[in-house]
Amino acid sequence: MSLTAKLRRSPAVKQAVQGVTVTAGLLTSPWRMTPDFLIIGGQRCGTTSMYRTLSQHPAVLKAVRHKGVHYFDTDYDKGMAWYKAHFPLERSARAVQSRLGVRAQTFESSPYYMFHPLAAERIARDLPDVKVLVLLRDPVERAYSAHAHELARGYEDQDFETALALEDSRLEGEAERLIADPAYRSHSHQHHGYLQRGRYVEHLERLEKVFGRDRMHVVDSHQFFTDPEPAYDGVLEFLGLPHMGYPVFEQHNARPRSPMQPELRERLEAHFAPYDERLVDWLGHPVSWRADVGRPERQRT
Repeated sequence: MSLTAKLRRSPAVKQAVQGVTVTAGLLTSPWRMTPDFLIIGGQRCGTTSMYRTLSQHPAVLKAVRHKGVHYFDTDYDKGMAWYKAHFPLERSARAVQSRLGVRAQTFESSPYYMFHPLAAERIARDLPDVKVLVLLRDPVERAYSAHAHELARGYEDQDFETALALEDSRLEGEAERLIADPAYRSHSHQHHGYLQRGRYVEHLERLEKVFGRDRMHVVDSHQFFTDPEPAYDGVLEFLGLPHMGYPVFEQHNARPRSPMQPELRERLEAHFAPYDERLVDWLGHPVSWRADVGRPERQRT
């Protein structure tokens, strides 16, 4: 590896470059875009893949610094100018519109937004017209994947079954503390919610009260990965983006892990079963991981 490449990978160099980028972004924040839509979750449900897929659309301008800004959950105290510093300049949007004849859109993806108790209200207040995308997968697989992810990043030091057993005590009172003190950060709430994050219907019902159903779009990540074109078409329709050809569909950010023990899987499936049944009713159609839950008579879009 060349010296230049090594320097680029150096944490100190990355931090210095980031500092310069932030400063420049803050100085130009009045002339920067604000997001038209957000990918807000769920964690380990294909949000990185969806982010990279939508970033390929010619009329979409992604965040210029990070995929996930985490402003509305952990960094809200930094202010709107700091948030806008992460997005393209409005002149870039004008250039896209001039070239393509369609309005450019920008976005970011922070999966903790879906779970953080204050994020939805903050988003609705600061971005009153924003649309939100939610990706969901088998909650048993999501929990197992999340544990492997947090373990690899050094945010977890317990095996999966122990982490599940500890979850209630780790998260007890944390949501209330986050609400009571907006500056408070909870490591366990952000990184150890293996079961609670998979109770999707609870989060969707809460989000619906804030955003309304017409500003929410839910994607089954299994369907997105196995048959991406219809899922992509639905997202474009929801966002009001023109169809300009299909991008390259790839799965990103997957982590290898050993198979789950059948007994543990059965126990987790039983835990999530009532939430999945409510989810099917909320969605108005079946989900890929629950073939045993039928289609309700009343359909929703």
